[in-house]
This record gives sequence, structure tokens and C-alpha cells, in this order.
Amino acid sequence: MPELPEVETVRRWLAPALTGGRLVDVTLRREDLRYPIPVRAVSGAVGGQITAVRRRAKYLLLDVDPGAGPTQDTEPRSPHVASLLIHLGMSGRCWLGAAEDAPPWRDHEHWRMAFDTPAGPQLLRYQDARRFGALDVVWSATPHRLLTTLGPEPFDPAWTGARLYAETRGRRAAIKAVLMDAKRVVGVGNIYASEACWRARVHPLKPAGRVGRAACDRLVRSARDVLTEAIDAGGSTLKDFVGGDENPGYFQQRLDVYGRDGAPCHRCGERSQVTRTVLLARATFFCAACQR
Repeated sequence: MPELPEVETVRRWLAPALTGGRLVDVTLRREDLRYPIPVRAVSGAVGGQITAVRRRAKYLLLDVDPGAGPTQDTEPRSPHVASLLIHLGMSGRCWLGAAEDAPPWRDHEHWRMAFDTPAGPQLLRYQDARRFGALDVVWSATPHRLLTTLGPEPFDPAWTGARLYAETRGRRAAIKAVLMDAKRVVGVGNIYASEACWRARVHPLKPAGRVGRAACDRLVRSARDVLTEAIDAGGSTLKDFVGGDENPGYFQQRLDVYGRDGAPCHRCGERSQVTRTVLLARATFFCAACQR
């Protein structure tokens, strides 16, 4: 599943290209993905100007200034579409290219958005074989149900070791499960939670309530470091992910434990091998010798 670094990689590609452009057309080949697509609402954003391309957790948000919009209403529309919300799901790909020549549709390509931008016509395309992604709208007057329960971003100064320590007192859940709980902190998905635990020398299955304050500080710092490095590397491409320019990510070449079961620990050397187990139905990797 694309995690925070992968979604941020796509956002950083789309933002300079689309910001200031105008949405001129939306073409849907189906009316549902993981959830029904609000066809009329999405089409109602046509004519609006893209004022920003943001990320919240693993969601992309294309902020829309409706302007006059596609209608001839004399009264301002209220509420109006404030943002188009995109989620990549398990295997979604969202990429951008010049739109002078309409390219043929690919297998499992479900929608396209055409933009008139300062750099010329651009075409945003979405492909998703498993259809676990989403296309929705955020209304100007209503918080979106997928965003209202989210915790702080991992780079938010409000997410600290002290906060993690306070929230985990008395918790029996594994510390890795807490790091992956989007109500506690968003975007620290499976790959990066395993890597953060290894860097912090914390066993991923350790009950969260038994993780000390110093270890909580290390976990927060390690999570931020690994996410930053992954973003700089364009994310991780283990199977399906490509960025907004259709290039793969390269952070998987730097992984210390994820996917390395049976290989020597990068810290302990041949004295210990990386172990694989399953937590919350997700593969989890660690070194039993140096993670306590």
C-alpha cells in the first residue's frame, strides 16, 4: 500500500504543475472504487482553479476555487466543492502528463482529469487494478468523514516523545500497532513503522505501556528520519507504486529490516539475522538481538 512518503512524492510532482491551473474536464469510466464516486459533485468542480495540492495523511487534496464555475448561477454556490480527495488504495497509480494528444486508456484506468495550466494542457490519470482507492469531494462547509478522526502528522511539532509516552501508558497493544494507528499519528505505515522500531532499538511487539520515555523519544525521532529519507528517495516501490512522473521510488534499497528476513542485521552483523513475524495481519521485521 502506498504510504506517506509515496503519497508525498506524488503530491510534490503534482503541486507545481497543477497549482494555478483550471480543471476543464473530468472523465469517469466507472462510478465507484472502494466507495461510490459522487459523480455530480466531482463534475461540479469543473471550471474551478486549483489553488493548492495538499496531503493529509495518505490522502491527496486538490483545493478548488470554484470561481464562476460551470454554471450560470447568479448566487454563489454554498456549500461548494472545496477540494477533490484522492486516495491511492492498495495499488493505485496517479500520474500526470501533457494532454495535447489523448493517449489510449490503460487496463484498470478509471478516471482522468484535464487541466489548463500555465505550462499548457495537463492530464491527470488514475489506474487501480484492485479498486481500493477513492475519488471524493470535500465540501466547503462540512468536514470529510475520512479526515475527521485523523491524528497529527508525524512532522507536526505536536507529535512528541512526551505525547507518545503519555498516550501509551497502560496500553497492552504492541508499540508498532500504536505507531500505525492513524488516530494517534498518521502516515507511519507498515514499512516505515518496522524501520523506525529498528532504528530506535525497540522491539515492535513490545507492549506500548512498557516502552520508556527515552525510547518514545527515539521512536518519534526515528519515524521522522526514516520518513524524510524515504520522501527524498521518492518513496518505496516494492510492487506497484510509481510517482507522479511514473518513475519508481528507491528507498527500498536502503531498508534495514523490512523484507530482509534471514539476512544479517545491519547493526549486529552475522551475530543475528532479521526475523519476520505477523502483526495485525501485516508482515513485521526486526532483529531480536538489538531490539528490546
